[in-house]
Amino acid sequence: MAQLLTPVVQETTPALIARQLRRAIGQGELAPGEQLNEAELSRHLGVSRGPLREAMQRLTQEGLLVSIRNRGVFVIEVTDDDVRDMYLARAAVERAAAARVIQLDAKDAGKQLLEVTKRMRKAANDDDADALTETDVEFHALLVALAKSPRLSRMHNTLMVETRMCITALETRYASHYVRADEHHEIAAAIRDGKMEEADRLLVAHMDDAVTRLMQAPEAASEPA
Repeated sequence: MAQLLTPVVQETTPALIARQLRRAIGQGELAPGEQLNEAELSRHLGVSRGPLREAMQRLTQEGLLVSIRNRGVFVIEVTDDDVRDMYLARAAVERAAAARVIQLDAKDAGKQLLEVTKRMRKAANDDDADALTETDVEFHALLVALAKSPRLSRMHNTLMVETRMCITALETRYASHYVRADEHHEIAAAIRDGKMEEADRLLVAHMDDAVTRLMQAPEAASEPA
């Protein structure tokens, strides 16, 4: 367990500890269904158990951890219903963000998003699944940030912690990394061109496709359509 769970130096607040745990869950270092070992986490993070327990309680309230009496605290396991619900919520937030972005400054937003898709394409060329996932997350975070809505951003940040596990799982669900890069390029281009209906349609299709792939066995999902 190690690189993502780095020691918390100076500010050992529950909020900072919770942030590290969220990142570890989102990036798969703490796997779905894994039991959290207080002693081990306390040692890795360099904190006492009091703040650690408070941080774990926060994540339990957020739904990322589940506490089972007489057994311990575990990372949630994502069911098919969870996947559907996560992407339903994400689609609502991102569609609203895309519409707002087009109203504010479609060309500039499209330009920024297309820069991210260039890095996605490079990651695909390099066969770098980790970099592709990072730029995938960056694309969607930027899309919502460009809407300049603090409430949409707050909702999206919470949703992305949960769906980060799904995005990581998608690495094995495509026959080619280029499919993911191309989908994001099309969305960015539609936003740049101010095509609100087209951008909305592409976002819905993108979310629906992700849900379909996540529901299938990896070998079936990676077959070309």
